[in-house]
Amino acid sequence: MLTSALLLRPSTPADLPAITAIYGWNVLNGTGTFELEAPDVAEMTRRRDDVLSKGLPWLVAEREGVVLGYAYANHFRPRRAYRFCLEDSIYLSPEAAGQGVGRLLLAELIAQCEARGARQMLAVIGDSANAASIAVHSALGFEHTGLLKAAGWKFERWLDVVLMQRNLGLGNSAAAVDAAP
Repeated sequence: MLTSALLLRPSTPADLPAITAIYGWNVLNGTGTFELEAPDVAEMTRRRDDVLSKGLPWLVAEREGVVLGYAYANHFRPRRAYRFCLEDSIYLSPEAAGQGVGRLLLAELIAQCEARGARQMLAVIGDSANAASIAVHSALGFEHTGLLKAAGWKFERWLDVVLMQRNLGLGNSAAAVDAAP
């Protein structure tokens, strides 16, 4: 039984070694990312800085000072027309699996993205057998919107990509308005 509370908070530069280790484990052991080589701290720092420079959230979940997972949102594509459409990314340490950490991170990420005026969130889930990620997204209102068959080759097998989508805020029921020029 877990005795201490889980803290969700914005990431800091001090979290980058833990973030890098978590992602590295997922690269080397999982199919949730199709990356084949684990990036180093400098690369993860660059990625985090890029997300934060766009005014988007990068969150961590910690318990007793230990980072158990992280989540962030980034623009689905770089073209300006996609500015209201974000893609979520969530990665957990193996010790955090099955504890609800991913669901809490995703719920907070959704809330923060809605507060920033985003209208759509996409989940691009590596591996159609990734039942945990598909279930978490479904539980938080994402709907299946597509399947890219055999889109990636990792661990000597073909992997599908599951596409899921969720409206944020007003979704597409009203015109989008830029917060700042």
